[in-house]
Amino acid sequence: MHLTRYTDYALRVLIYLAVKGEERATIHEIAESFGVSRNHLMKVVQDLSHRGYITTIRGKNGGLLLNRPAEEITIGGLVRETEHELGLVECFRDQNECIITPACRLKPILNEALGAFMAVLDQYTLADMLGRRQPQLARLMQIPTGAP
Repeated sequence: MHLTRYTDYALRVLIYLAVKGEERATIHEIAESFGVSRNHLMKVVQDLSHRGYITTIRGKNGGLLLNRPAEEITIGGLVRETEHELGLVECFRDQNECIITPACRLKPILNEALGAFMAVLDQYTLADMLGRRQPQLARLMQIPTGAP
C-alpha cells in the first residue's frame, strides 16, 4: 500500500495545525516548515477546507485553524477522503482486463488486507498522533511554544 504525496501533505497540514493549537498558521509557514511546495499545499489546504477539516480565514490577520477537535479526526477517514485510488491491483478497478480474474484468489486476499489496514487507521485520531510528543513535534516544525 502506498499513500500519495497528497495524503501525506494533508496529514502534515493537520498535524501542524493541531500542534499550533488556537494560533493561526499560514500556508507559507507550513510549506517552509516541511520544505514542500507552497503551490501544492494550497491545493491540499483548499481541499481540507472544503471537506470541513480546517477553517481558512482571509485577510491581514487570517490563517488556518482546525475546524474540529483533533480527537474527532480519524486517520482512516482522512485517508479514505484524500486517496482517490485504493484499488491495489487492476482487478479492483472498473477497467479490469486481467484474464485470470475469474479464477484468481488475489483480489479477496488483498481486499481483506486493505480492510485490515483501514481498520487500524480508523482506530487512531489526529490527537493520537500528537500525544506526549507534541512539544517535540513543535520543536521539529519550528513552532514557537510560548514557554521560555
